[in-house]
Amino acid sequence: MAITLAEAKVLTQDKLAQIIIDEFRQDRLLDMMIFDNTVTPQGQSLAYIYNRVTTLSTAGFRAINSEYVAQEAKTTQITSNLKVFGGSFNVDRVIQNHVRGIADQVSFQMQQKIKATKAVFADAFFNGDSAVNTNSFDGIDKAITGSSTELVPDAVIDLSTSAAMDTNFKSFMDMLDKMLSNLDGTPTVLGMNRIMAAIMNGIARRSNYFSSSDVDAFGKPVLKYAGIPIYEVGDKPGTSNSIIGIDATAKTTSIFAMRVGLDGVHAASPEGDQLIKHYLPDMTLPGAVKTGEVEMVATAALKATRAAGALRKIKVQ
Repeated sequence: MAITLAEAKVLTQDKLAQIIIDEFRQDRLLDMMIFDNTVTPQGQSLAYIYNRVTTLSTAGFRAINSEYVAQEAKTTQITSNLKVFGGSFNVDRVIQNHVRGIADQVSFQMQQKIKATKAVFADAFFNGDSAVNTNSFDGIDKAITGSSTELVPDAVIDLSTSAAMDTNFKSFMDMLDKMLSNLDGTPTVLGMNRIMAAIMNGIARRSNYFSSSDVDAFGKPVLKYAGIPIYEVGDKPGTSNSIIGIDATAKTTSIFAMRVGLDGVHAASPEGDQLIKHYLPDMTLPGAVKTGEVEMVATAALKATRAAGALRKIKVQ
């Protein structure tokens, strides 16, 4: 069984848990993500093992009294260990009970911790590399680097100024279409940083090719390219640095395309319907300083190499 955050919200009767899930759903990546919630403990680990399709099967004609040329689809077994991420916060009971500022401290700290946890998930989903950080899972960038769906133009596509956009937006759209044509279906989303998203708005005005009439589950407008929603990926947790970065020297960035589905790009989580866990401080117990926590256990999965792609070398500064 697979589950989304929207479905997890329906399955819980805890009103606070529903509110927390909705906070996570404000992030478009998490809202659209499908979680394969089938992972059970194996010894000391939570391993999600799957086969990634690397070579597609072929078919053709044959002559009478002859055989087909045998050819098999090829897969590579991938093991992705679920990782634990989230955070905790401390609140002094005197501050919570007697200092009435603009916001309730527990609610405020919980909201900020949720925001940071969403950023951790998005950062790992795109940039994660377990060889660099053993506590993280591998992300999409690592999975598609060097694959047929990573399009690296011979020359930089310059969109860094209004004049450059006027000159190059058609070439950019052609290259983006070329990257999308390498995928195995229509992507669910195009992921990019906020500067690239702003440039896409400018290209939308110039080309009249984009759609902006749709809204998401929370009433926010959704810009679409060729019917594909554009997702503005935020910043790394606790910083103002974009998750989808900009090369410090070349001033270039990337656009990612993903087809979300159990046969494409998705997440995996432990068995059960509770994707997000929260622990609130109990002010009735002894102890001056109380602790609250938010936690998820998940990993990313790419079932088919052509379910995700990237367009590189886009100059934005």
